[in-house]
Amino acid sequence: MNPALDITIESEDRLRADLYNFIGLILSAPPDQLLLDQCINLSGDDSDLGKAVRSLSRVARVTKPKKVESEFNALFIGLGRGELLPYASYYLTGFLNEKPLATLRSDMASRGMVRAANVYEPEDNIASLMEMMGGMIVGRFGTPAELADQRQFFNKHIAPWAGHFFSDLEAAKNSILYASVGTVGRAFIEIEREAFRMTAA
Repeated sequence: MNPALDITIESEDRLRADLYNFIGLILSAPPDQLLLDQCINLSGDDSDLGKAVRSLSRVARVTKPKKVESEFNALFIGLGRGELLPYASYYLTGFLNEKPLATLRSDMASRGMVRAANVYEPEDNIASLMEMMGGMIVGRFGTPAELADQRQFFNKHIAPWAGHFFSDLEAAKNSILYASVGTVGRAFIEIEREAFRMTAA
């Protein structure tokens, strides 16, 4: 029996990983109708995150793939550059491809993470970082990362800037569906930040 198949992931951790992966997916490329339908079917409670998820569901219901593709391009691609630059290096230093990227690449190598062959963006973009966290939680890069390792990676590569990015995404002039994605991301990052703070104590 393959011991890797015998790993049990707590349901709460699987939900965390699912949300990291979902945010990473919707930030990596414009959502198609299938992903929009998945957004429509999301439901939430009365917490800040739950309300943000419900809002995303409502906006997705009236969003068409062609429209959200234009929104994505205006936000992240643009003519020359998009409205936002979703990279840790840019948010932390004001420039692309700086020390935060080099540090991330070193930490990725130590954890057995490699950039996919069909991905050309720097690894410190927000979509990739969300996917890395999701993968660490469920063991996509080997065994599931211990909570202390998750906390170290989050505090080093995500916490210093992701909340700021998601707030910018909420307020961006080209954001419609992605304003709701920003609200979900900001609320989730705050929950993770507080949870990691409590477990550290």
